[in-house]
Amino acid sequence: MIADLKPYPEYRETGLRWLGQVPEHWKQRRTKFLFRERFQKGFPDEPLLAATQSKGVVRKEEYGSRTVTATKDLHLLKLVEQGDYVISLRSFEGGIEVAHSRGIISPAYTVLAPQKEASQGYYTHFFKSPDFIKSLTLFVTGIREGQNIDYERLSRAYLPLPPPDEQAAIVRFLNWANGQLEKAIRAKRKVITLLNEQKQAIIHRAVTRGLDPSVPLKPSGISWIGDIPEHWEVRRLKSFAHFQSGDGITSLQIEPIGKFPVYGGNGLRGYTSKYTHDGHYALIGRQGALCGNINFAMGKFFASEHAVVPTLKVGMNVVWFGNLLRIMNLNQYSQSAAQPGLAVERIKNLYAPIPPLNEQIAIVNGINRESSPITTAISRFEREIELLREYRTRLVADVVTGKLDVREAAEKLPDEVQTLELEDDLVALEEDVDCSP
Repeated sequence: MIADLKPYPEYRETGLRWLGQVPEHWKQRRTKFLFRERFQKGFPDEPLLAATQSKGVVRKEEYGSRTVTATKDLHLLKLVEQGDYVISLRSFEGGIEVAHSRGIISPAYTVLAPQKEASQGYYTHFFKSPDFIKSLTLFVTGIREGQNIDYERLSRAYLPLPPPDEQAAIVRFLNWANGQLEKAIRAKRKVITLLNEQKQAIIHRAVTRGLDPSVPLKPSGISWIGDIPEHWEVRRLKSFAHFQSGDGITSLQIEPIGKFPVYGGNGLRGYTSKYTHDGHYALIGRQGALCGNINFAMGKFFASEHAVVPTLKVGMNVVWFGNLLRIMNLNQYSQSAAQPGLAVERIKNLYAPIPPLNEQIAIVNGINRESSPITTAISRFEREIELLREYRTRLVADVVTGKLDVREAAEKLPDEVQTLELEDDLVALEEDVDCSP
């Protein structure tokens, strides 16, 4: 159905450089005539809302603890009705968010109530389209982290306005298409999860038992390990590695390109003009959701405060060490707090099984050999997900700007769209995976 979409028969110029042509029968309206700014305050008993780029405007309790919760002067927060649109402090980067619930939100945000001509939900998709997001640079004030959208200027800008029935058809079609694409993405993610579990099992077995299944075993004394080869040692991590936290660095010191990479708890963060380490390291994430993440860094680099940097003593293989850290599930040792964190003192006093250096190298080679087909399959699925996301973004952009006509396709959709169940997609994807060496 998507492949059969065609352009409209006739187009006209809008006079807007970022938009170009739209279907000949579409109108244009200034933003302020399509949306009324809502200034209502004095509703302290309404639920608190959070404006997010990924989920829209949702209840704070549904978004988690990643935003600051207001506790006083709630009567000063702005009322948001379900279906309103919110211009948040990050909207210039990712578009204007739709509200999925009624509640109250920061007075620093602009709340827009759609009027009759804009009430079909068409602008929910339009406000997140890449062409519109790019156009927001015309209405941004401030520099760098202080940027914000000047609504007074945006309110005078023109927006495309399809007829109401066409808006409804666009929404219906995009809801269906997004559902189909999201099902495919979720199914591929599920397969990636299964493949990662399989890969983790390979690593766990090799790191705790070695590669020779006939070697005599002995109790390790560590509950999560069980028995280990009889000739291996059990030692604290600090006996063969020095641990230290990375150094502080501000976002202003991190650039998109530069001389030395900056690594944090989740890998590469950007670049800077100086470095703190030189060599091959396995870095440990130490804060928040990144606790226990393991990432490798090589050469000259800057380790941020979000990473713990272990320096191995002579006679230890860093790749084997990184695999050891991964199976230790270090996140379980994070301190319970509003912002969980791993203490260096806690990490370095943990016990682990230590094989001789020659076995460490053999274990690394064995893991690579056995998990290589799995790694290849994971990369393929990740690339397919990336392509599906790019296709979805382009499809939405083409539909909401009138590059593709979905009126006939929307009419053919049944009242209750029947789609493949996720389990069916998953079976098909699993049958397509070949992880044999």
